[in-house]
Amino acid sequence: MSKDPNYVARVEKAIAEKYGKETIQNPRSNWSPEKEEKYKKQLSNYLAKTRTDKAASEKVDINGVLISKKLLSRETNRTCPVCSEYSFSFRDDVYMNKYECCFSCFIQHVEGRETRWNTGWRPEKEK
Repeated sequence: MSKDPNYVARVEKAIAEKYGKETIQNPRSNWSPEKEEKYKKQLSNYLAKTRTDKAASEKVDINGVLISKKLLSRETNRTCPVCSEYSFSFRDDVYMNKYECCFSCFIQHVEGRETRWNTGWRPEKEK
């Protein structure tokens, strides 16, 4: 460090010339009570979101395996209510969400008869 008492002033002047006067002014000079309230609101929203994310990412021990609580809270029904077929196909997911049946049931019972299906008609279950 230099023993020159004007060293800090010269450094500040050089920074101001290169980057502008805003870089050397005190951050509190532009702070107002409105900005303070806005900052506090943003901070509380952030902390609330962080708490929710943390709670959702907690792990639960199930038979010696740690599983995220987020995965356990999901309700997924992979069984077709029409034919009782279990499927991992992504194609079936689309039809399960839209028509509440798998792709093969859509082809067999729904295709071309969407209005009847949407009014509530379903085929009788075979025994």
